Amino acid sequence: MFLLILLSAVALCGCAQYSSDQCNWRGSGLTHESHARDVEQVYLRCAEGSLEWLYPTGAVIVNLRPNLPPADGHLRACIKPRPDSRGATLYVERAGELRLLLTEEDQTAGRVRCFSLQEGALFVEASARRDISRRITAFQYQLISTQTPGDETYSQTAACRPCADDELLMAICTSDFVVRGSIQHVEEDNNDEDQASVVLSLSHVYQQKSRVFVSGGGGRGRGRWTGHVKMPRRCGPRAGQGEFLFTGAVRFGEAWLRCAPLYKDFIRLYRAALDVGTNPCRIDTD
Repeated sequence: MFLLILLSAVALCGCAQYSSDQCNWRGSGLTHESHARDVEQVYLRCAEGSLEWLYPTGAVIVNLRPNLPPADGHLRACIKPRPDSRGATLYVERAGELRLLLTEEDQTAGRVRCFSLQEGALFVEASARRDISRRITAFQYQLISTQTPGDETYSQTAACRPCADDELLMAICTSDFVVRGSIQHVEEDNNDEDQASVVLSLSHVYQQKSRVFVSGGGGRGRGRWTGHVKMPRRCGPRAGQGEFLFTGAVRFGEAWLRCAPLYKDFIRLYRAALDVGTNPCRIDTD
């Protein structure tokens, strides 16, 4: 069936519709409901955006071709479904070969999945149902450079490893957030048994993107800043482990942990690098 759908994309390319928005696409399966195996070709050229497919029938091939210079290196696309997304299954497609990315159940649970753009395009296939009413397939996408040092967002294999000294020093330059504080408590995440949501109590916010950490008192005193970070549950986060320097990336509005050394170990490393001039950037440690 998959092969028939893919072949039909060639035969029916004349009726394909293209989005005028370079970042987002919104379409309806009702435009080709009488041709249940029609395939829509979509081209998106931004670093992030969204797709919303109403009444899905047939399939949509999403070609992510960002307008980025070659120096940006290889890119991964991460897909975050909307909680009400249903009616289609997501695959990665290359030369007629399909690899499963997200089932309908994965989408309902809010699972985030990533793939390399070198693997191919995103193939969104509507489920075979007679009643397509009240079904919407919707997700956000975000492109991540694989050349970002230490960026292992959503990785279950390497996220708990200690960061090397040079990687840690670079993390304070390239991270979306750099904060100092401690773990207040760990929240249960019923939607994803693999990930933990960790509540931080912070004394300093050196830098942050998208204001994922908020101040409750208008100052920088201990405990006045708070926020959540995501990390694999297998890393074993728990309260009362000491004061850390937390660094990481912001993906889909959520903070994901990258390097998190004990603050006393970081400050020793940082000051030694300052003495010999090997620190790639500076932060205020007073």
